[in-house]
Amino acid sequence: MVEWSETERSIITNIFSNLDYNDIGPKALVRCLIVYPWTQRYFASFGNLYNAEAISNNPQVAAHGIRVLHGLDRALKNMDNIKATYAELSVLHSEKLHVDPDNFKLLSDCLTIVVAGKMGSAFTPEIQATFQKFLAVVVSALGRQYH
Repeated sequence: MVEWSETERSIITNIFSNLDYNDIGPKALVRCLIVYPWTQRYFASFGNLYNAEAISNNPQVAAHGIRVLHGLDRALKNMDNIKATYAELSVLHSEKLHVDPDNFKLLSDCLTIVVAGKMGSAFTPEIQATFQKFLAVVVSALGRQYH
């Protein structure tokens, strides 16, 4: 089990309370699909993903980015039991969708970049360390079924 200090809990809660999910979610997923084009294979049903403009303007990509970001709310509300919180999603991504678990880390890195861009100088090294710790726990929980 991961230990969270009150300061870390406060930082994570503060980050999420100030996020515009409709902006950040799509931007993070778009960045992931453009920077790591092999991740597009999981989104074949989304239609045209042939170039950066098509990906950026794809409403299904935007909707899924928002869905992913809202999915992190579950971790936020269950910080003391993130692994159990994501058990079903881990099974889904592993056994039904066959998502390479490394992609969770790629998306979390893209999310960190987008959040850092939005927060600017407020995204201090301490804030970043806490945010990345939180995302690492989520990534680990999502990849649990693979082990």
